[in-house]
Amino acid sequence: MGNKMYYYHISESQAGERLDVFLTKQKPDTSRSAVQRLISSGDVIVNEKIVKANYKVQALDDIQVSIPEIKTLELTAEEIPLAILYEDNDIIIINKSRGMVVHPAAGNYNGTLVNALLEHCEDLSGINGVARPGIVHRLDKDTSGVMVVAKSDRAHVSLAKQIKDRTASRRYLAIVYGNIKEDHGVIKAPIGRHPSDRKKMSVTFTNSKEATTKFRVMERFGDYTLVECKLLTGRTHQIRVHMTYIGHSVVGDPKYGPGRMPFSIIGQALHSAELRISHPVTEEIMIFTAPLPEDMEMILKELRQKNTYN
Repeated sequence: MGNKMYYYHISESQAGERLDVFLTKQKPDTSRSAVQRLISSGDVIVNEKIVKANYKVQALDDIQVSIPEIKTLELTAEEIPLAILYEDNDIIIINKSRGMVVHPAAGNYNGTLVNALLEHCEDLSGINGVARPGIVHRLDKDTSGVMVVAKSDRAHVSLAKQIKDRTASRRYLAIVYGNIKEDHGVIKAPIGRHPSDRKKMSVTFTNSKEATTKFRVMERFGDYTLVECKLLTGRTHQIRVHMTYIGHSVVGDPKYGPGRMPFSIIGQALHSAELRISHPVTEEIMIFTAPLPEDMEMILKELRQKNTYN
């Protein structure tokens, strides 16, 4: 089958409109956010160049849109154990295990958090569509820890706004390569698709979005550092990309790390340790924590022992 291709030639009367607005009008069955995702992923070309969603189309512009083939998903409920930290009529707080994919996508149509939630819950919010019911934010497959799931559309809207407005906060713990000399710092560097590897993200000033991560050193081990990270934005792979950018990749990271694996861990040593939200209905401030997984605890135990003897 392959991707569907669409071509547009801009007339004088169409000039001056934002690219995402123009394309949404051409395909009213496609949301503006979906169009923006196509643009940011490089599936929209203007005059043989990748541009941003806010690009103003000009007369005689040639636009090419490539829409990836969509595989129809038939989600099934599966009996998969969940570590539930809290649940009420509006939200579920999960301690996601490392290795669990959050929602079905190419290559992972079963065994995901969503499949498990469908077995556990009668209701999940439908705002993110059939493939991502209840999913307000996500964690990478090999990142463990606390995350919130919305059981109603009302809860979803509130939680999404809290994340966007930064009134919700997330605290992560990571074991990284090298000795971070500063006790704390702020990494402010835009993140976008890697210029040559579309499966990776990178710090780039082309077709990117601002990204800010605060970090604080918790423990030093000479060749490794335990660091706390707080997200001020929520970009794909943000902590992993930012820590690599400053020369301290997350231990075990198969995508951005150096490749060697000195410890027994599958995936990156990155854990969502704390989530702070306002309850979407009662507005009560709620703080949820998830203890470090056993594999990260074992790494820290080994590093502390070596540090004691050196």
